[in-house]
Amino acid sequence: EVQLVESGGGLVQTGGSLRLSCVASGFSFDDSAIGWFRQASGKEREGVSCISSRDGSIYYADYVKGRFTISSDNAKNTAYLQMNNLKPEDTAVYYCAANCRWHTRGQGTQVTVSS
Repeated sequence: EVQLVESGGGLVQTGGSLRLSCVASGFSFDDSAIGWFRQASGKEREGVSCISSRDGSIYYADYVKGRFTISSDNAKNTAYLQMNNLKPEDTAVYYCAANCRWHTRGQGTQVTVSS
């Protein structure tokens, strides 16, 4: 059974930074992909970023390019999302997802950016 546990969310001011972590069990980062989604209250989910260990490819949604950085430590089965220059519109619950698929997400961590 795949289990993903996110952490690192919190309340920050506009322009601040947070680093989210996602620890996986029952799922190996080797030859797979891990990604991040977010969902703001009352809104549809959005794909944020995805990293593939198969070919090293990385995807960023346009609205986070240049501000967010995804990485993974395969030895630790842990993924990270470094978020810089945060904006109020980044406020959402952030989920990591195995194989970058929404239905294999963790429980999420709340990120709130105050203006």
